[in-house]
Amino acid sequence: MNLFRFLGDLSHLLAIILLLLKIWKSRSCAGISGKSQVLFAVVFTARYLDLFTNYISLYNTCMKVVYIACSFTTVWMIYSKFKATYDGNHDTFRVEFLVFPTAVLAFLVNHDFTPLEILWTFSIYLESVAILPQLFMVSKTGEAETITSHYLFALGVYRTLYLFNWIWRYHFEGFFDLIAIVAGLVQTVLYCDFFYLYITKVLKGKKLSLPA
Repeated sequence: MNLFRFLGDLSHLLAIILLLLKIWKSRSCAGISGKSQVLFAVVFTARYLDLFTNYISLYNTCMKVVYIACSFTTVWMIYSKFKATYDGNHDTFRVEFLVFPTAVLAFLVNHDFTPLEILWTFSIYLESVAILPQLFMVSKTGEAETITSHYLFALGVYRTLYLFNWIWRYHFEGFFDLIAIVAGLVQTVLYCDFFYLYITKVLKGKKLSLPA
């Protein structure tokens, strides 16, 4: 554990809480990609299947439980509780083009050819692109609500902080995980345009919009 990882976890948790509060308070999931949220649920499930077999710390266990619970709660809200407000007409990204390639890549490039390790690797690869349906949806609608923008920004900050976490661990611990670093770089790059729009528009009180 180091400061960058801790702050990254807090940013990730903040993003999840912002999204849940947005849906619950507005009683609507308009503007939220259900497909991205399903992908995140798959990511956390695949990554944390070792929840009952590999104890690291109370903090680690609690975060795993929170991520899994919150991801499935979000999916439930979108596809059940507030299903009538879900904008499926704009949430049209072909997620099979993300799931199948990352699954194949996990089989081919991993640290150890075991079921749990392959699933962990799959979750890393899939997480790096899981936000694409949400960004695609924002692009199709042409804009995003301010709270949705805050959610996306917090996710981007989480990934950026985790890159600094890997740099810290390599420098002070000699630990280097190429799979996690490359996937993290890919994910951070996907947020670059959004970061620019967030800083130049949302922080100035304007509504965020992407080219349609």
